[in-house]
Amino acid sequence: MAIWDDIIPASERRIYNVGGWGKRMGFGAKPAVLVVDVNYDFVGDREDEPILQSIKRWRYSCGDVGWRGIRAIQKLLASARARAVPVIYTTVEHRADAFDYGRDRDKNFRTGEPSSVVGGKGPEIPMEIAPAASDIVIYKKKASAFFGTPLASYLVDMRVDTLLVAGVSTSGCVRATVVDGHAYNYRVCVVEEGTFDRSTVAHKANLFDIHMKYGDVVSLAETRRYLAGLPRAGPESVADRHVASRSGKVRRARR
Repeated sequence: MAIWDDIIPASERRIYNVGGWGKRMGFGAKPAVLVVDVNYDFVGDREDEPILQSIKRWRYSCGDVGWRGIRAIQKLLASARARAVPVIYTTVEHRADAFDYGRDRDKNFRTGEPSSVVGGKGPEIPMEIAPAASDIVIYKKKASAFFGTPLASYLVDMRVDTLLVAGVSTSGCVRATVVDGHAYNYRVCVVEEGTFDRSTVAHKANLFDIHMKYGDVVSLAETRRYLAGLPRAGPESVADRHVASRSGKVRRARR
């Protein structure tokens, strides 16, 4: 049973099946892990705190489901790093005057709270999944990890053909990133347990739509088996990926 079967009627699932949607594209040969916006803004700073408590201090927070996602991402990262697979994070921070929110400030009356701006804790990635020295951290302003960022150029440079996507929110930044990744002709695989949303219905409905049209929704277990089956990268292939930072610090990309 798929995660969305309890909200998508069988009659509607049949429409997609008859129409030919939902074919598996499969994993490719050169993956990268993309962790979308898993920061304190989106999970809060208290592990397993219920969402209605967490959002009082962190307006974007998904609360306890976010921390369950973090635990899955920890396992995904461990498997990726064991095979020297590139890991890329995105996070969001804004100017204190809220100018760079653009039209986002018209959709939420709490836009501009101090936790989300430069210098606030919100944009920080939790230490449980903290970037390693060889990882890339990209700061973005809009939903898609591709929009206005150098993400595509990094992927081209590393010859990546498959994106293993985790993060938040399934209906927002994850979906936008998946759609753009699909448009760039990457194989996009969304790791189910590593994605989350403040709405269960939105989470399931968007995973269904992604799986039907834009990528594969895959389990953490399946993804880890795939990663374990990759050839172990040697020093030369790591150098070819241009991931290692000469300074030993996490590489950060800003617009």
